[in-house]
Amino acid sequence: MKLYYKPGACSLATHIVLNELRLSFDVESVDTAAKKTAGGRDFLEINPDGYVPALELDNGNVLTEGAAILQYLADQHPASELAPAPGSWERTQLHQHLNFISAELHKSFGPLFQGAEGAAREAAVEKALKRIAHFEPIFADGRSYLMGETFSVADAYLFTVLNWTGFVGISLDEFPNVKAFEARAGARTATRHALEREGLLKAA
Repeated sequence: MKLYYKPGACSLATHIVLNELRLSFDVESVDTAAKKTAGGRDFLEINPDGYVPALELDNGNVLTEGAAILQYLADQHPASELAPAPGSWERTQLHQHLNFISAELHKSFGPLFQGAEGAAREAAVEKALKRIAHFEPIFADGRSYLMGETFSVADAYLFTVLNWTGFVGISLDEFPNVKAFEARAGARTATRHALEREGLLKAA
């Protein structure tokens, strides 16, 4: 398999999950502005929408859309317990988390990455903080991860988006439970290896 990624982007979640599964895979970075891969290929030939992640499977098929890729990988390896069984109540809860992260939390960072200033930045920060606040009570019962004590694909996605706060100047200090989760997920071996491979963390 090959993961097309942009360092630190939402593709990091897929990178983390591939590491959690201990799969053999290649990675190739993408300049999403120029729509070119590091190898010089036109990225629009791989994903016509032009954004990451894109996961090229061994059979040549290409998967896009992060939440779909994450669930596909988990379902191919059910023993990993990265996603509950399809059709279960727990799987519906996982869908709920993934949908909120994708549609609400992830999208709230758009204006911040696009350089919003002044009142526009203040409004974007306020919106992002409201979306982050959604998760604070979820971790208030002492659980380690969104689904309990088992790390899931939703945790990989949530960590990835929370990691953006450091790039856009948002503090998590008012959310101690969320901040503790970010540190916990960030300390996992799979996460650290993904960050290292993307040049976002120095190798130990």
